[in-house]
This record gives sequence, C-alpha cells and structure tokens, in this order.
Amino acid sequence: MRFEDAISDAATLQELGHRVEAARLDRNMTQAQLAEQAGIGKSTVERLEAGRAPQLANFLRVLRVLNLLEALDRVLPERQISPIEQMKLAGHRRRRASRQRPAPARPWQWGDKP
Repeated sequence: MRFEDAISDAATLQELGHRVEAARLDRNMTQAQLAEQAGIGKSTVERLEAGRAPQLANFLRVLRVLNLLEALDRVLPERQISPIEQMKLAGHRRRRASRQRPAPARPWQWGDKP
C-alpha cells in the first residue's frame, strides 16, 4: 500500500504500524526488546503496531532503534535555498507566514445597498 492511496488518517496509522512491525521482525526483535531499547513501554509498541496514534517522541524513539530515523529526510527534506535568495535574506530566516489578504471588493455602484 502506498500512502497516497490511504483514504484516512486511520488507514495511514494502520499502515505505519504494519511497517514498524515488519521492520522490527526483520531485525528479529520482540516488542519488549524494542520497547526497552527505545525507553518506552511495551504497550506503547503494541499500540503503535496496532495503528493507534503514538506520541511523536515515542515514534521517533522507535525509528531510532530500528535505524530508520534518517528516512525522515525523504519525508521532510531540508529546504534548499538558492545563493541569490540567501543574499536577499542576509542571514535572516522566515519565521511566520504572511497574512492572507481578502480579494479586493468591487467598487460601489448605483443600486448597491450600503
């Protein structure tokens, strides 16, 4: 199953759980061993593999133990800035999104209500 094909968050979490379980079994680890090495409870590993939403920190701990943490670079690659854009920024980095401006209203015409 590809993630683009998932129709809901629940289906995506279920697929992530299956993939974590498969990675754990590929490394011939028990849930208890994974939990111990990750510093989390065995029930947390069980919930993750069952497709129930884990805390992000716990998910990262599991990925680290399974040597899969570097795969996040493919999910959220570091932003590449062109040299010209770097010069324009002059060491400043963007910290917030700009406000969305409403579309300009059409000018008032005779017959419009005030």
